[in-house]
Amino acid sequence: MEKKYTKMECIVEKNLAACTCTYPCERRGKCCQCVAYHREKKQVPGCFFSKEGEKTYDRSIRKFLEENR
Repeated sequence: MEKKYTKMECIVEKNLAACTCTYPCERRGKCCQCVAYHREKKQVPGCFFSKEGEKTYDRSIRKFLEENR
């Protein structure tokens, strides 16, 4: 069965208003790109962490699980 994909419009300004990541990068507000980037590196995006956890810039799955026990 063939999958059908619909084009999604990236709403960068709205995403930026809700983004809790403090790391300055070119993917900020572009959630699809951010998730794909971190997934490729076997990491978790900063917005999944608590405020304190995000500030460590440790995006490892280990750190995420440690924080969410």
